[in-house]
Amino acid sequence: MLRQRLRTHSSPLARAGQLLVAVLALALVWYGLMLALLALKVSPASVNALSGYRDAYDALVGIEHADITSTARIITAVAGVLVFLVCGWLAIKQLPRPYLARGETELTADDRGTVTMEPRAIERVAEVAAVGRAGIAGATGLFGGDEITVHVTASRARDIAEDLRGVQSDVRDALRRHELPAVPVHVMLTGFERRTRRELD
Repeated sequence: MLRQRLRTHSSPLARAGQLLVAVLALALVWYGLMLALLALKVSPASVNALSGYRDAYDALVGIEHADITSTARIITAVAGVLVFLVCGWLAIKQLPRPYLARGETELTADDRGTVTMEPRAIERVAEVAAVGRAGIAGATGLFGGDEITVHVTASRARDIAEDLRGVQSDVRDALRRHELPAVPVHVMLTGFERRTRRELD
């Protein structure tokens, strides 16, 4: 039994999340260093000049009830919700998305060796079979190892259901004719290629 490779990929937005985590980590390291300096009996005034921790503390302690106006509450609430949504979205984008790497399909095997075919070759067989039908303007195949999906672009609206069934039958026949695995064939309509408006009426 062949072992399938498992790969992961992440969203480009994951970089933004990683950058945010790096900034927070640097801030923790920096203020941890300030705490170490205070523990080593460095002058609090010098540490405050480097980090401003005391100024920030005094500013927060100095907030009184009269300073918390309705406008301040609204601004704080909106800012909190926005930060939650942005950070939550970035956290979701950090999650890896595993997928199985596509591999060769083994056609035959004996004591002299094996005959394999690349997924793209199987997809090409399906695409050629699909566009051979008159009502199909284009096709794109996607072979998943145990099934193949054909995305088609139709050139006419009439008899579209019959054309889709015909594509499915033609692809199955092409796979059998090329002695490829008889996997399930799914056909999806992805669009129309309209040449004239009258052609779709």
